[in-house]
Amino acid sequence: MPDEAVASVVETAAQSSLRRGDAAGAVARLRRAAQLSPDSGNRTRRLSRAAYIAAWVAGHLDTSSEIMREMHEDQPEVPSLATAAAAALLVLVTQGDADAAHALLMKLVEDGLDPSELTRGELETALFTLTLASHYSGRDEHWRPLIDILGPLPDDSPAAAVSVGRIHYAPGSVTDAMLRRLDDEISHLKDQTDADIVVRTALAASYLDRLSGCREAVSRIVGNDGVVGASMPGLMFVALDDLHSGRWQSSADAAADLIALCEETGYHLFGQVGRYVAAMVEAQRGDLDACRAHCQDIWSWSEPRRLRRLENCAHQAAARAAIGAADFDTAFQHAAAVCPPGALPPFNPEALWCATDLIESAMRTGRVAEARLHSDALRSTGIERVSPRWALSAATATAMTSQPDDMVQRFDEALALPGIERWPFEAGRAHLAYGEELRRRGRTRDARVQLNAACGQFERVSAKPWEARAKAELRATGMTRASRGNAGTRLTPQELEVARLAATGLSNPQIASQLFLSPRTVSSHLYRLFPKLGITSRGALRDALDALPPEAPTAG
Repeated sequence: MPDEAVASVVETAAQSSLRRGDAAGAVARLRRAAQLSPDSGNRTRRLSRAAYIAAWVAGHLDTSSEIMREMHEDQPEVPSLATAAAAALLVLVTQGDADAAHALLMKLVEDGLDPSELTRGELETALFTLTLASHYSGRDEHWRPLIDILGPLPDDSPAAAVSVGRIHYAPGSVTDAMLRRLDDEISHLKDQTDADIVVRTALAASYLDRLSGCREAVSRIVGNDGVVGASMPGLMFVALDDLHSGRWQSSADAAADLIALCEETGYHLFGQVGRYVAAMVEAQRGDLDACRAHCQDIWSWSEPRRLRRLENCAHQAAARAAIGAADFDTAFQHAAAVCPPGALPPFNPEALWCATDLIESAMRTGRVAEARLHSDALRSTGIERVSPRWALSAATATAMTSQPDDMVQRFDEALALPGIERWPFEAGRAHLAYGEELRRRGRTRDARVQLNAACGQFERVSAKPWEARAKAELRATGMTRASRGNAGTRLTPQELEVARLAATGLSNPQIASQLFLSPRTVSSHLYRLFPKLGITSRGALRDALDALPPEAPTAG
């Protein structure tokens, strides 16, 4: 017999189940609460929520579709924001139909925007689904009305739809307060069992180079059979974290798992993200055929659906592959397809992520004015505030496009930025570009230091075409890869130990204390070893040591 008091208790139990990570239990309890609901509006709301959780968290598309059919048969003419959100999510993740998802939700969200007239969960779910549709669409006609809606709404937690939408729209404009709040929430994810909150927090973190902090919580979701739906975005974040951190085989493995899981379950939209990650890995490792095949799969699926975001992802991977192969004109065409030179529009994160590719390919093909215009546009976004990787990318772009008299200083500033060691591929690109410039100026000794460092970084992540480029530049200086460590072999064991400790950032007195030497002796060692390594500062020690061959050093 219907009883609202009992239905409310059961609904509360469903919410507790979801927070504990029991998505299937939450769906079952919401369906039971709907059966007990005497009011048709509450019944529809509870069933809609069950359908949404079944699709988004539990990964049970059949269950979600069954609930939607039941609601349509029960009340075919009654519009509901919660029902529209569930229907929009289904059509988005299974068919990639962002137009239909946007149309289902936009009018209802606009009409029901007063939070006092709707439950918080209902409005939040609708806004988040609308944000997802716009996210994959990547088109102005979807983003502009959404931003108009989000604009006047108050700030919320980083996992909320308002925050996710604003962060995606313009990562460089994120306030310091929001960055601090996101960092705080990431630090508490270890205690978070609600898969939905973990996924949303990681989504916000993915635009701001903070995925590594979410790794433990996201991996926990991926390993939880009860939240298959959340496992798919979870696998995305694992694959992206490994991609950016230089763990490319692990990234490729996660991408392959994601593609297979999506094909098995029918979440075809997320499978395209797996193909994008796979394409990026192959682009950077130098398997051009595999990269091209993944890109073609993405384009053939996304172009008919007008999913501009996914199209841009494939162009980004194609540009990266072409640059590694030194095919700079092709790279420029793909990078410019993401956005034209000098334009870094909002709601286009790939435009930011491949800005360095566009700038380098433009410089290499004689489009110097376009390259400088794009570098200026990158700096104007403010993205360098967000993370060391973004700071390094922006600084490298500035260095590559600087006037000749300023270029050396700009590269030195870029490579002295703190925290860049976490991003080996980006650091390798900066060293390579610097070494190329120094060699062109005839400064072969200084060029070798940078090119050796580039080789070391690219070898570390198996970026074979990029390592080949660095080796070719080394040969042009008269130095072969095999002779990289000749200077280093003259280091005495004690000089090597001093160098290693200095490379970690220890001061001379701290090194002296550890090695039972005087600070003066440490200083003398550093004075002698700098020229042996071909460097002029402590900041270059780490890369110079990384460039030594495994058999070094030996005595003197």
